[in-house]
Amino acid sequence: MFTEITSPSNSKIKEVIKLRDGKHRRRSGRFLIDGIREIDRAFCCGIKILEVFGNRETINGFSKKFGRELFHNGMFYLISNALLEKISFGNRNEGIVVVAAMPDESVDLFETKMRTVSFPLLAVLEGIEKPGNLGAIFRSADGAGLNGIIVADSIADLYNPNIIRSSLGTIFRTPHAVMNSLSAIDWLRQHKIRCAVSRCDAAMPYTDYDFRQPTAIVLGNEAEGLSDIWNGNNVATISLPMCGIADSLNVSNAAAILFYEAYRQRMR
Repeated sequence: MFTEITSPSNSKIKEVIKLRDGKHRRRSGRFLIDGIREIDRAFCCGIKILEVFGNRETINGFSKKFGRELFHNGMFYLISNALLEKISFGNRNEGIVVVAAMPDESVDLFETKMRTVSFPLLAVLEGIEKPGNLGAIFRSADGAGLNGIIVADSIADLYNPNIIRSSLGTIFRTPHAVMNSLSAIDWLRQHKIRCAVSRCDAAMPYTDYDFRQPTAIVLGNEAEGLSDIWNGNNVATISLPMCGIADSLNVSNAAAILFYEAYRQRMR
């Protein structure tokens, strides 16, 4: 059932290490998932697992929990803790690393998922650079019950291990699509979803906006904010109060505040 690998020069180990590079991930259509919790959530959300690398104890534990369906005909590779250290991200070694197929992030699939949502609450993330911020926003979106996320003009690679880790695996659950900003705003207008655009100089406090209507909360790049296309008759600009010397919050903190204000209003 298992294939044992003992050499760090094995071609499979070399291929796994290559998947730490974003270009190789995009070229191969595969990515890595580290950590028991994240792998658990990936499986539960339907991510296709292709290969499993781990020690016998951890692999046996996953097999008993999920059965053979977890691996979708994937291959099991038994490797030493030393090799696990070599292929694991950062200082994290929980005894298992899997190779997974990148899921469909197409607009068509996203639209299909949104058809069942009556009053959608979405986020649009334009040009977010830092993987940790992007992952944290997915985590907050999951917690606050957002229906989906549009990643616009993406700079960060969505399957960067930092994003997966900082999202706690919630990136696998929240429906999302990747597109450019012009396509995103056109899609929102076509679906009559109003944009609540977060800007530092906006006159409307975020608490005055009615998040109960179909809304996309739009957040921009950490350094430069949003591009100028986020204007028009379906756009409202909102702001968070800044009482100190800083002129803005970290984008992931701002996202969490706005998401939970929307949640609060919708639960009334």
